[in-house]
This record gives sequence, structure tokens and C-alpha cells, in this order.
Amino acid sequence: MIDLHCHLLPAIDDGARDLETALAMARIAVADGITMTACTPHIYPGLFDNTGEAIKHHVEKLQRELQEADIALEITYGADIQIVPEMVNGLRSGHMPTLHGSRYCLFEPPHHTVPAGFASLLFDVLAAGYVPVITHPERLTWLDDDHYDWFVDAVRGGAWIQLTAGALTGRFGRNPTYWSERFLDDGLVHILATDAHDTKHRAPLLDEGRVAAERWIGAEEAHLLVLGRPQAIIANLAPMDIPLPPALRRPTRQKDAGRQNQSWLARFFAG
Repeated sequence: MIDLHCHLLPAIDDGARDLETALAMARIAVADGITMTACTPHIYPGLFDNTGEAIKHHVEKLQRELQEADIALEITYGADIQIVPEMVNGLRSGHMPTLHGSRYCLFEPPHHTVPAGFASLLFDVLAAGYVPVITHPERLTWLDDDHYDWFVDAVRGGAWIQLTAGALTGRFGRNPTYWSERFLDDGLVHILATDAHDTKHRAPLLDEGRVAAERWIGAEEAHLLVLGRPQAIIANLAPMDIPLPPALRRPTRQKDAGRQNQSWLARFFAG
């Protein structure tokens, strides 16, 4: 399995507090069946002012530590990017890194505040040639029936959805589990990730999420969530060349079918 959202880098944000913790997290990941992890520290202007260049340097340093400790985990870089108006410029400059240097980037909405301009920023990121992977929408405290449609529209427009594996198993409480199951049942989810921060409360456990997802979408689609689509991101495949989530394979209303047939996503990412 490949984990594309993990706060493994030591002492760089609110994830692993030191090298010892990072190595312990890596051992847990390997034991869980994870072979590759994207180290994705927060980029949150004014709070976590990480940069692409610094993140890559820390990843290279940690990879050497993993090899010396004989931990068979390959790591790469990215960032958990809190959405801000300057996101497109940050991506273009490399100040805000994409996942493994691909066209895919983590797109983190604020947890407790409804973001202004959410749809327009998504459009801007897509129009600039990137694929925003919306992180853990199931855990947003402002998610409700009305705002749920924001994410349905986002997926129809070309954005991806990443759920937290632990949310599916109840580690974050009942509401995140409910919304996780709803996203899966509606066929809107592209990938699962751990969003791990430590070894106890938020450990890098991905397989339990895969198993839980099978109940809603079956083993084949669950496998795509933890390996097939993450591999495609690492290979920087175009979205049109990657198996779609169920909702995009089975439009339920005529207007949805029309939106798919006329999607401007194909114009930006074909080829």
C-alpha cells in the first residue's frame, strides 16, 4: 500500500515530535503493509511556514535514517497545504510542493471555518493544470447536508477526495465515520490515507481503512484506494487514464451525465 498523507517528518509541524517517533511510526507503517509514504507536513502560512525545498531536504535526511535503521519504507515528499488565495502561485514556484513532483496536490480546507471562495480556488488550481486532492472532508466540523454538495460538485469538476483510514474505523468519532461511509456509498472517494501524526492516537494504519471500505465498495475498489490510484499519482498519470471512482462511472441523473460528457477537466488533463 501507499500512504500519500502522513506527518512523518520529525519536528517540522504537529506530527512526529522527534526522530525516534518518526522511526517508530515508520516501523508501524511497514508492519501494516505500507511500502511507500509521502511525507506531507503542513504548510499553513503564519503557523507552519514550511517550503518545498526544506521538505525535500528533510525527506532525504529521513530516508538515510530509515536505511541506517533497516526500515524498508520508501518515502517521498508533498505537503498538506492549507488552502489560501496564493496557492496556485505557490504550486507553480515549488514553494508549495505537489505529491512526488506530480500534478496532484493535497488541498486542505480549514477544519472549523467554512472557507470563502472554496469553489473558485478549486477551479483556479484545476485550471492551472493541477489536481487538488481534498484532504479528510469527513472530519470537517462544518460539514453538513448543504456543504456536502460542495464536495459532490468538486468531484464532478475534477477534484479528488481523500478520506482518513481511521475515520472509517471510528477513531475520530461517530460523525466522521458517518460522513466517510456516505462519501464511499455515493462513490466519491479516490484514495485513503492515514494522516498519521504519532504512534498511538493517530498511527500510520492504512489496512484497517481498506478493510472497512470493502463493506461499501468491494475489494477491487478498496484496493484502488490504497494502491492503484496512489501508484498512478506517483507515476503522474493523467486523471483520464486512471480508473474513476464509482460515482463518475455511473451517473444517476441525466444532467450529471451531461456534465461528465462536457467536463472541462478533459481539456486540461488529456494527454
